[in-house]
Amino acid sequence: MSAQDQLDRTLAMLAATPGWHRLRELRPDLDDEIAAAVLDGARRLADEVLAPLDDAADREGCRIEAGRVKVPAAYHAAWRAFAEGGWIGLDTDPRFDGAGLPLILQAAATQLFDRACPAFNMGTGATRSAAVLLAERASPEIAQDWVPALVAGERAATICISEAGAGSDVGRIRTRARLEDGRWRISGQKIWISFGDHDLTTRIGHCLLARTSDAPGTRGLSLFLVPNAVGDGRRNGVSVQRIEEKMGLHGSPTCVLDFDEAEGDLIGEEGRGLSQLFTMIELMRLQVGCQGLGIASRACDVAARYADERLQGGDPSAPPVPLAAHPDVRRQLSAMRGRTELLRAAVLELAARLDLARAGEGDAAALASWMLPLVKTFGAETGFDVANAGIQVLGGAGYTKEWPLERALRDARVMAIYEGTTGMQGIDFLERRLVRDRDGFDAFLVTARAAQPQVGARARAAGDVLDRLERLADRLSACPDAQSRLAAADAWLRAGWLGIAAWLWPRIGDDAAPVLLALPSRLAVLEAEIAEVLREP
Repeated sequence: MSAQDQLDRTLAMLAATPGWHRLRELRPDLDDEIAAAVLDGARRLADEVLAPLDDAADREGCRIEAGRVKVPAAYHAAWRAFAEGGWIGLDTDPRFDGAGLPLILQAAATQLFDRACPAFNMGTGATRSAAVLLAERASPEIAQDWVPALVAGERAATICISEAGAGSDVGRIRTRARLEDGRWRISGQKIWISFGDHDLTTRIGHCLLARTSDAPGTRGLSLFLVPNAVGDGRRNGVSVQRIEEKMGLHGSPTCVLDFDEAEGDLIGEEGRGLSQLFTMIELMRLQVGCQGLGIASRACDVAARYADERLQGGDPSAPPVPLAAHPDVRRQLSAMRGRTELLRAAVLELAARLDLARAGEGDAAALASWMLPLVKTFGAETGFDVANAGIQVLGGAGYTKEWPLERALRDARVMAIYEGTTGMQGIDFLERRLVRDRDGFDAFLVTARAAQPQVGARARAAGDVLDRLERLADRLSACPDAQSRLAAADAWLRAGWLGIAAWLWPRIGDDAAPVLLALPSRLAVLEAEIAEVLREP
């Protein structure tokens, strides 16, 4: 099934995104025609090259042979096509052979790729995020050596954080780096490493956090680039121990890696590894939003097509009617579409704000920081929930491998776990982005209120939600008991997403109706939940 409808909806949403128009003012080389051409190219690659991989990769999976991971055979030609098309370096600095296009176009393209084959795009996403990280944070020598090679697809990259005793609790990382004769040597084990090893490239650079001092928590962590092989092709003390057997994303090898005195290069300042790695983390959390959007968009299209073609029910004395003729099926399809289009608006808005933040525009950085946990969390949930709803529309057919929705559901489940679990996003959203620093939330309120139409019942309802959200923020900020606040973190995170809906609904058009109708009642439930944990009357 073609992604043309998804492309059309994305271009329409791009035109409705004020940040895109501001970027065009700042960059005369950008216009709507360039955007349309870039995204049509992405659509063609997604339809013609990536989509045929999805089912085959899920069935074939990955394996270890002679100490190296073998990916699905069809990935090799797809990797070359992806790299030769310039998609890895779409938003990378032109100094390193990137296209230098804004992140908003990269995000718009990525959701098309994630619609087609999210497992394959796990590898490309980490590599392009590492290219941006190294272009910004590495020494000129390392950047010039690695970034053009990543952009060209000659090398690949990963992000290596988690360990057996240090998942969400990054401060407990035990992997060590020691300086010997002017070279850093890294020893330890990393887990949950997507595309931690593969045969698409001979050299893979691991962007890795390791402990360089006995300072407690994250203060003792530094960032390193650790290649799996050194310049002469010699192995560099990096070995793959196993591939995890997962519920979904079978075409993405999730590896356990051992580092045994592996040589690495320090990236940035010693002891500030986590803050420097956040350049990459930020991009990968945005990609989770793109993944959810791609999966949800495809689920909407599959369910709508099935509902149009499947004949069932109606007047017993007449021929059966399409499923879409039944009011309850139309209700389900409308709810799926509303959630998907809200996510589309949010992904593009966040990407635009990140672009504007790089350009030094006003409060863009604060607002982008506030939005990031929301897009990550509800990108993941929307992808899973809409795929689940699509299975319901298809009935028994949706539960079978004959249709792609059961695979989409399996692939989407992990997205609420990696790149920061939902629980961790909630704590971050409350404590760091409200209690400690309210600038992003205040910027959101100003922007969201300014975006409301002057008249109309929908505008009044959205305005009321924003007012209630502000009062809720005041109550949480004033609560002196940290444990009570933390018990409210998930509810506050979900209230924040309702705020996003109240802000962005005018861009969604008729698809906004099911989203807006639910806002007041859903917020009331969250208000009651927060009042309970804060022990308010």
